[in-house]
Amino acid sequence: MFETYGSRISGLAVYRPARLVSNEELAPLTTVSPQWIESRTGIKTRHHASEEEDLVTMSAAAGEKAVVSADIDPGEVDLTIVASATRRVRMPGIAPEVASRIGLPNSGAYDLNAVCAGFTYSLAMASNAVRLGEARNVLVVGVERTSDWIDPTDPDTFVIFGDGAGAAVVSRSDQPGIGPAVWGSDGARHDVLGITEKADGREYVTMNGPLVYKWSTATMPDVAHRACAAAGITMQDIDWFVPHQANNRIIKTLAANLDLPPDRVVNDVVDTGNTSAASVPLALSRLKESGRSTPGENVLLLGFGAGLTYAGQVIRMP
Repeated sequence: MFETYGSRISGLAVYRPARLVSNEELAPLTTVSPQWIESRTGIKTRHHASEEEDLVTMSAAAGEKAVVSADIDPGEVDLTIVASATRRVRMPGIAPEVASRIGLPNSGAYDLNAVCAGFTYSLAMASNAVRLGEARNVLVVGVERTSDWIDPTDPDTFVIFGDGAGAAVVSRSDQPGIGPAVWGSDGARHDVLGITEKADGREYVTMNGPLVYKWSTATMPDVAHRACAAAGITMQDIDWFVPHQANNRIIKTLAANLDLPPDRVVNDVVDTGNTSAASVPLALSRLKESGRSTPGENVLLLGFGAGLTYAGQVIRMP
């Protein structure tokens, strides 16, 4: 009765805002030095969006390039999913306007908010839609403007976050190219990371950094192993590790706990900062742009963050 297909990533693209912000620019606005920022986070630069570079504009720019990269007709994109947690307007969503701007006449559209795990959640939803025959191609975008929500008096967040968009097209395939998602949440710790109102009446990102570090480094290795098992492989079969780009310390600790060699771990946080839902597709695209990877290699994706939410899956490198 029901037809099933394989799914794969057929196109990748990004949008990085033009303005590059250095530690030297940020440090005088807060209470820490450029050296402290780099030693604490591993970040040297991040992108901050201009007024014109809103969530829709960045999403459409990355999404249009991803459709071109996939070499498909825009009319064959049947669904658009946009993952974001930094939309100021509650409705309508981002995705319908993105689909319209790109020119996807047959696309359903919805937003998804799983914060830093947003792209990995959305990729799973796209893969399921393709595998079940509900869509031939799905455009998935992770996009954030976290610079709108950071407080200069809080160096733990002010110096970490950046803006950008990463997009992927998920298409039908004769062979599986996206493994099952392993996901979960810990809502009892919802207050560890989020956007809250402060004394000045404005809303800002707030974070308990030590707890985020302990939770992610203790919990995510098991999720990574389960994602490999769901894909029918082991950690030894992983060619590349693309985690959420939270900060350099978390990335390095996760890699060490998983016994993955440093040269097989993608680290985009140094140049891009923490871009929440955009971080995994930005890092994956950086790997592809570098020329270091080969199509078909096994890549472990791992998203985790506020909620607390997490999701991981193994994909084949497009």
